[in-house]
Amino acid sequence: MSRDTIRLIPLIIPGLTYRFFLSSLWLAWCVTATPALAERIKDLASIQGVRTNQLIGYGLVVGLDGTGDQTVQTPFTIQSLTSMLTQLGINVPPGTNMRLRNVAAVMVTAALPPLAQPGQVIDVTVSSMGNARSLRGGTLLMTPLKGADGQVYGMAQGNLLVGGIGAAASGSKVQVNHLSAGRITGGATVERAVPVALGLDDTIRLELNTTDFSTTKRIVDAINERFGPGTAFALDGRAIQVRTPGGSDARVGFLADMESLNITPAQTSAKVIVNSRTGSVVMNQAATVDQCAIAHGNLTVVISTEPIISQPGPFSGGQTVQAQRSTIEIKQESGLLTMVEGASLADVVKALNAIGATPQDLLAILQAMKAAGALRADLEII
Repeated sequence: MSRDTIRLIPLIIPGLTYRFFLSSLWLAWCVTATPALAERIKDLASIQGVRTNQLIGYGLVVGLDGTGDQTVQTPFTIQSLTSMLTQLGINVPPGTNMRLRNVAAVMVTAALPPLAQPGQVIDVTVSSMGNARSLRGGTLLMTPLKGADGQVYGMAQGNLLVGGIGAAASGSKVQVNHLSAGRITGGATVERAVPVALGLDDTIRLELNTTDFSTTKRIVDAINERFGPGTAFALDGRAIQVRTPGGSDARVGFLADMESLNITPAQTSAKVIVNSRTGSVVMNQAATVDQCAIAHGNLTVVISTEPIISQPGPFSGGQTVQAQRSTIEIKQESGLLTMVEGASLADVVKALNAIGATPQDLLAILQAMKAAGALRADLEII
């Protein structure tokens, strides 16, 4: 017997009626409504030019225990190995059937920290790009890491650390975590520094992480109050021009003091974020709800199907016939009008919980409240 259940959720708001179909959804709440706390400038903004740069390279991992690429389906692994052997003075005759199982072609990625200097070591991530079953126990051969400009900024090499394990035998397979990617701590050495024009013309530019005119003004006022009028001025709602001392040592000390200044950021705009893929809902503390009335009830339609077998009598010459019989059952829960109002995030959550709706129902309720003009927040679907 198969049972299919369809859930229809009717919502009644003064003058409006909505009916939604919801699959399984989950709700995540940020319910702690706390006043804005002071934050350091270094947590709210960054200095233009002092940034991380992405590096990428193509290499080979060797020393695998028969879990490398199947070279028939990944010919680029053989091409890369042949080219490497040629550079090492080993000539592979053309047409040689190289069936290697201990080699895998990989992509190597790394993040070059700001102001990194030659000789500094950084971590790298190694990911299989072929059909290797596992990179566990492999060794990455010397791989140049290039930036977006095509220049080599680092060289990577070392033994991989893979956080998973797996085994297979006689058609059975057991695997824990992921085996096609690993990490090498300190696996790359910086070979070239990225030039940074820090303090050019004795000025720097601060860039806020998010555009906010109120927070920008507060940062400018705090810097001018600490270091004197005219030290900083706002270019727009995100960028701030700051005058710095002339010497490099004095400039570093100035930036250290400036980044440590505490600023109380302006309150963010009220937002409700809805993830349409996972069904998660997140509110910030500025979200409020005007007074409204909500009636919530569940309408459940249950469809049951069972087979019916028609068996002919003995020696009748008939055939057995199978048919389906379906039964439809409708259940509806009663829903009473509930007054909802909240001046803070905690009040909003408490009021919505008083309705008695399940987490998946709250998503539809919030959408209906926004349509009715009762939800004082921007509803953003990601």
